[in-house]
Amino acid sequence: MTREGSLTLDRGLALLQAVADAGGEAATISELAVAIGASRAAVYRLLVPLSERGLVWRDGNKVRLGVGLLRLAGQVLPQLREAARPVLRELAEKVGATAHLSVAQGDQAQAVAVIEPSWTSFHVAYRVGTRHALSAGAAGKAMTLRPGGDGWVTSAGELEAGACGVAAPVRGVPGLRASIGVVSLEPLDASVVGPAVVAAALRLAEVLKQPE
Repeated sequence: MTREGSLTLDRGLALLQAVADAGGEAATISELAVAIGASRAAVYRLLVPLSERGLVWRDGNKVRLGVGLLRLAGQVLPQLREAARPVLRELAEKVGATAHLSVAQGDQAQAVAVIEPSWTSFHVAYRVGTRHALSAGAAGKAMTLRPGGDGWVTSAGELEAGACGVAAPVRGVPGLRASIGVVSLEPLDASVVGPAVVAAALRLAEVLKQPE
């Protein structure tokens, strides 16, 4: 790719991000031009290929995200699960508790991958698709954890009576707000399990950031 082509691609991606950052409100051409540091004419040119692929929808002077993004988003979770599976398997076997990857969906945490340990007599059955508020449970709270401190959070009985959880955020992956954690019906030693969960989150981040 030429330098000019690379710059065009970068601006196109910046424009798409600017449309997304507008949230529920449609962004105007002028607002987008300011956001990406380009002229209105440049924004109009960049919108053409994005509109043709359904990634944005333009209504006069206003621009929203297009439904074409739904098709792309539908391919993200299967690939994310595949990348997370070996990391979760190692964590579940090491800790002896059900390991899970959760991602933020609005103000909720959704479990998208779950691995149960193979050697324990009993363990928590945590279903893929399970949702709960970010403010409840270790998985959700971990996503709101600020850098510093131990790097993990714990919970006890917040989502299910008798269930204990430890989770850590997956950091450094653009566009991903997620956590890796474990859940058990027995008390978890956070001083041991916490570092293991943090290490698993770091490994997943490294896998996801590896170049093709």
